[in-house]
Amino acid sequence: MISVPVLVATGALVGFCIGLTGVGGGSLMTPLLLMMGIPAPVAIGTDLLYASITKAGSAVVHARQRHVNLPILLALSLGSLPASWLTSHALYLSSWHASSRLMTLTLAFMLGLTGISLLFKRRVMHTLAPQASADDHPLKSKDLILTWITGIVLGILVTLSSVGAGAIGVVVLLSLHPRLRMINVIGTDVTHAVLLTLVAGLGHWQAHHVDMRLLLSLSSAALPAMLLGVHLSSRTPDHWLRLMLGFMLITVSGKFAFF
Repeated sequence: MISVPVLVATGALVGFCIGLTGVGGGSLMTPLLLMMGIPAPVAIGTDLLYASITKAGSAVVHARQRHVNLPILLALSLGSLPASWLTSHALYLSSWHASSRLMTLTLAFMLGLTGISLLFKRRVMHTLAPQASADDHPLKSKDLILTWITGIVLGILVTLSSVGAGAIGVVVLLSLHPRLRMINVIGTDVTHAVLLTLVAGLGHWQAHHVDMRLLLSLSSAALPAMLLGVHLSSRTPDHWLRLMLGFMLITVSGKFAFF
């Protein structure tokens, strides 16, 4: 059994990295838990609730400052939340071995995808951000339908892996809505990530994939560490950190996919 101090330190480390780089907890926490010997369903289910707790404060701040685009958030959520619930229910009905293998393979895929998105995020932002304008531009029905479909895909993949609600969501929103201001992209993505990880985490809890001792230990020091990371982020070479994390996640995804 892993000691509580080790789990608290792990939660603090991941919280600090979230604050420092903005990279979601799933891409960091879940691989660490798996390397500690925690089974994939428990690691992923517990991490989903950890992610919803650590990101909730940011979502509240963005909502108060009106950085959340409600039509886009609604379209995403109408796709992702039902898809997440159905995926959790399917995991509940499946065997432990089958669900564990599926979740490990999905995790490997999502870690690789997140790593690639980190490597090319700056280029995507540079390409699309100059087109940005006010947040009140009319949204076309086609754009909202594509956003809804994106929500369905994210709902399934995030529930199976705990990875991608944040980092991949930003890139997708930038691609679908290039006229949206960057702050609104981030605010909408963070708020959606909190809703999705909460619903997915509760679904895993219903499937008995959540370890409450593990969750409480990881969460206890996460918020202070995250605030420290945010404080230091302005003094840190963000670009190089993201490149390093991107290559690291791609390497780790290969480990889970083939070993």
